[in-house]
Amino acid sequence: MDHHEDECRVGGESQSKQDVEETIARLEEIKKSMEEKVSLRHSNLNPERPDAGFLRTLDSSIKRNTAVIKKLKQINEEQREGLMDELRSVNLSKFVSEAVTAICDAKLKTSDIQAAVQICSLLHQRYKDFSPSLVQGLLKIFFPGKTGEDLDGDKNSKAMKKRSTLKLLVELYFVGVIEDGSIFINIIKDLTSLEHLKDRDSTQTNLTLLASFARQGRLFLGLPHSGQEIYEEFFKSLNVTSDQKKIFRKALLTYYDAVAELLQSEHTSLRQMEHENAKILNAKGELTDENAVAYEKLRKSYDHLYRNVSSLAEALDMQPPVMPEDSHTTRLTSGEDASLPAAGKDSSVLEALWDDEDTRAFYECLPDLRAFVPAVLLGEAEPKVSEQSAKTQEPPTESAPGLELGQPNDASEVAEESGAVQEGKPIEKGKDKEEKDKEKAKDPEKEKVKEKDMDRKGENEKDKLKGVEGTNLDALLQRLPSCVSRDLIDQLTVEFCYLNSKANRKACEALFNVPRTSLELLPYYSRMVATLSTCMKDVSSMLLQMLEEEFNFLINKKDQMNIETKIRNIRFIGELCKFRLAPPALVFSCLKACLDDFTHHNIDVACNLLETCGRFLYRSPETTVRMANMLEILMRLKNVKNLDPRLSTLVENAYYLCKPPERSARVSKVRPPLYQYIRRLLFSDLDKSSIEHVLRQLRKLPWIECEAYLLKCFMKVHKGKYGQIHLLASLTAGLSHYHDEFAVAVVDEVLEEIRLGLELNDYGMQQRRIAHMRFLGELYNYEHVDSSVIFETLYLVLVFGHEIPEQDELDPPEDCFASEWLLLYLKHVDTTLTEVLQRGNLIDFDTLPEIYSQQRCTTLGH
Repeated sequence: MDHHEDECRVGGESQSKQDVEETIARLEEIKKSMEEKVSLRHSNLNPERPDAGFLRTLDSSIKRNTAVIKKLKQINEEQREGLMDELRSVNLSKFVSEAVTAICDAKLKTSDIQAAVQICSLLHQRYKDFSPSLVQGLLKIFFPGKTGEDLDGDKNSKAMKKRSTLKLLVELYFVGVIEDGSIFINIIKDLTSLEHLKDRDSTQTNLTLLASFARQGRLFLGLPHSGQEIYEEFFKSLNVTSDQKKIFRKALLTYYDAVAELLQSEHTSLRQMEHENAKILNAKGELTDENAVAYEKLRKSYDHLYRNVSSLAEALDMQPPVMPEDSHTTRLTSGEDASLPAAGKDSSVLEALWDDEDTRAFYECLPDLRAFVPAVLLGEAEPKVSEQSAKTQEPPTESAPGLELGQPNDASEVAEESGAVQEGKPIEKGKDKEEKDKEKAKDPEKEKVKEKDMDRKGENEKDKLKGVEGTNLDALLQRLPSCVSRDLIDQLTVEFCYLNSKANRKACEALFNVPRTSLELLPYYSRMVATLSTCMKDVSSMLLQMLEEEFNFLINKKDQMNIETKIRNIRFIGELCKFRLAPPALVFSCLKACLDDFTHHNIDVACNLLETCGRFLYRSPETTVRMANMLEILMRLKNVKNLDPRLSTLVENAYYLCKPPERSARVSKVRPPLYQYIRRLLFSDLDKSSIEHVLRQLRKLPWIECEAYLLKCFMKVHKGKYGQIHLLASLTAGLSHYHDEFAVAVVDEVLEEIRLGLELNDYGMQQRRIAHMRFLGELYNYEHVDSSVIFETLYLVLVFGHEIPEQDELDPPEDCFASEWLLLYLKHVDTTLTEVLQRGNLIDFDTLPEIYSQQRCTTLGH
């Protein structure tokens, strides 16, 4: 144990030492970066520009300068050193404007900003007119004017360009290339203009720019830099006045208040639209495409705005806005937020969608076919070029998918036959072709016979391949009714994918034609369809179309025939609904059709639909309100119509299966932790292997506090397992060596419980009485009670309640429980009945009929 603690302590010290080293390294890196910036700023503020004579010694050719300017359009960190060497070797005095244009047009990433700062500093230290031109060029990106440049181009690329440009300007200001900080006032005033709030895209772009500026230029807002003295020493040299800081801070805070108000307004609009959509869903079961598109657009816009506003608040060291949540609104999604509270239903009482974990796994955890079946067979990938070329060389038959399966026997036989056919064809090249033409001219009738033979062979080959594939599919479909478990149906689904073709997909007709009396197959058939629909969308759509057409045909026929077919059809639709293949709108339309004509078979159909998926729809947040309305209509129809007892019971069962009657929750007793531990030891942990451990733990308890409760738990032997009563007796014997009074109390309480059971003679106490009787017998086996106690208890059971006025209540003649109780008692005493009676010499068999009824003596004799 000490060794383990030492290892933990050493590990913790090494970890803390490593953290300290990382912190020191990070501070050293920041210090080094700040020193480079200070050195670069000093060089830029006091540039030693070369004279004209020195510049004339450098290369000033148009070709060389044009090449260098082209490289300025592609500034990055990897090419920084090489580009700076080239800039030092050329004379750009006559090409400063072109260099500025190239830098302004460069698409800079965040990682390339420092490289651009180094290059701009070099050009600033050489050419006096570079900095003013660069500032004007960079400002044109924010203030393009009315030249039409702001009307073209992608909005996303323009936003990214503005962001990188703003970062570059701030860094150039830090290093002294730009000395006037007032240029940022104009930029920030333009970005925080409330006119831009009318355009949602501009608002989103401006928020990202302002958040980036607030994080990078905390100096302009007067915000602290996490207490680093290195930053403070550097920023003291920057000439940002307190008035400028007030201007920046006021502009950003005003804009933040405006966008927070806009966010609140958009949140209200989103919640209002969700209320309206929830009403439409409850009334019609589905939303129109226009409503769904409008909702998704508004929701995405709100989420984007909320993220950007929160980012700006974080950059300003403020708390992000908190939007009020409406608990009565269901957020409409495509399925990701299915766990949200239902409309009009309290989230605290929202029931789980599935009754247990196995049911949930059956309906939601489907096998991934892509992990078992090649993508080519699922139609999700093109076959390899070699396979395609091999297929083109083979005769075009309809059994190509069957050949892809790699069936060993059938495929090899087909290959041999096809090879034999190809070997029988002479190669028509050169002279052989000419000789064959001559033979054809001589004997045309013989050639026609050969061609007919070849065609006949090809047809026979096709028929054979079709027969092979059809046989495989027929054998697979014959196994379908025997798949009555999840593993079997999943295995069959994978095997079906290896026979995947357009013709084989018609096997959904076999799924549709499930035997009308085999309703237990419907969940497994539906699971197969749900698994296949992950890769083959047409299977589920085809089956749903067939089921819907059959339902409409049966409901419109209005005859009282084929009840089993109707029930099979509607239960199949219900199972597909639980797999989320059949839309809820289809289920509600079927239920409404039955409720509109609530007579005869329609009642059975409606009740079977509710028994299948009614509970699922009632517990689903999206459909709970509509299903509740349907259930109320069902009960009103049941009360209005004079239904026979069978149909009335059927309707009530379906209703209460979907919506069980409300009842108060059972209040669990709150026990102290020590009492909970005692109950765990006695009723959960106690077994043959742990009895010594339990005894040691009981001895460690604070005995004065726990003795009374421990005695109470020992008397609840009927709460635990019946086969472990002897373990409690063993614990009693073990504790008697240390606490005599406790063992005596256990025996007294057991005898008192036996006496109480005889006096009350309550049927509900029989299990309790049996447990206590066995407990007493086990105490005798562990030599904890004397034989006299056994004899007295035996005699008490035999004669109690006999020949007294209360005999009919305490010991009625037809009650045989006492004799069975007595036999069980003697069974667990370590001696035989004869030895007990002879040793005690208390009871004579001749007197038993007088004491006990004949019926009980017979039982006792057995």
